[in-house]
Amino acid sequence: MHGVRVGTCGWSYQDWSGVFYPKGMPAGEYLSFCAEHYPIVEVDSSFYRSPTSDMTQRWHDRTPESFGFSLKVPQTITHEKMLLDCGKEVDDFLKAARRLGSKLLCCLLQFGYFNKKAFEDVGAFLDRLNSFLTAWPKDVPVAVEIRNKAWMVPSFVECLRQHGAVWALADQAWMPTPWYLVNKMDVITGPFAYIRLLGDREAVDNLTPTLDHIVIDRTDQIQANAQAIKKLSERVQVVGFVNNHFAGYSPATIQQLLKELS
Repeated sequence: MHGVRVGTCGWSYQDWSGVFYPKGMPAGEYLSFCAEHYPIVEVDSSFYRSPTSDMTQRWHDRTPESFGFSLKVPQTITHEKMLLDCGKEVDDFLKAARRLGSKLLCCLLQFGYFNKKAFEDVGAFLDRLNSFLTAWPKDVPVAVEIRNKAWMVPSFVECLRQHGAVWALADQAWMPTPWYLVNKMDVITGPFAYIRLLGDREAVDNLTPTLDHIVIDRTDQIQANAQAIKKLSERVQVVGFVNNHFAGYSPATIQQLLKELS
């Protein structure tokens, strides 16, 4: 069995004050505290705005040497420009990402759902993705998540495998579950496996205004995700990230998941 590391999606949550973070702790200390409890984190803020080099240097300096970051690639690249004519944006992002040094676990290309106006079919998308991954620097691991379930086909898997890109499997509303995909095809396309517990944002937001407690019982899904992680870890290392919107409060979900993995 290979190693499994689990962490949160982000850390800048005021809702966690007095629940996960000690009450009164300054927000500037959240990352260091989070890194004392989890070995990795997925950076959500980089999706909305590319971090500066000074920012990533501070992240590096506030975390242990063994800590790892997965940085979401900015939406200007994945959603607005859809991988086309975005060389400057990619260069600026990678310049900042590289300041993390050995703590840079990977960069995540999280795509939204694409309609036919964006790409006629999976082939058109893969042509674009193949060109982008060909230009992507080989020293920076990259993961890819898609949200067109009809595109989860052998040609997509082979495109990722050709470039050593990791397929990020997401447990998210309306998408095939990681456990289903793990049993349907060979989802290992890179040097490690990547699972994201995302859930249903709208469902959680309809139940609570504060993301500091569990509001949806997802025990069955957590158990299935644990089985998927165990199966993947027979072959490669696995990283897993849990979003607040999976069940309402990611630290509690992580606790449940780790119990199932033990």
